[in-house]
Amino acid sequence: MPKFYEDKEEDGRACSGIREDFKACLLQHDCVVKEGKMPSQCLKEGHCKALQTSFFECKRSMLDNRSRFRGRKGY
Repeated sequence: MPKFYEDKEEDGRACSGIREDFKACLLQHDCVVKEGKMPSQCLKEGHCKALQTSFFECKRSMLDNRSRFRGRKGY
């Protein structure tokens, strides 16, 4: 689910809702906070996998010609 903030600037880029949630998931995960690892290392270990897949699908749908009719995936 997207997180909406009152004092947040509007991001007009594609897949911005998923991007924000994916970033927040990684930065607030115990792997980064408690263990002090880099977010890229935590991704390799498989943390926040569902949001990573959703973000990938959203970015991939931008290149798909069928998305002209169906719309982009994600939020």
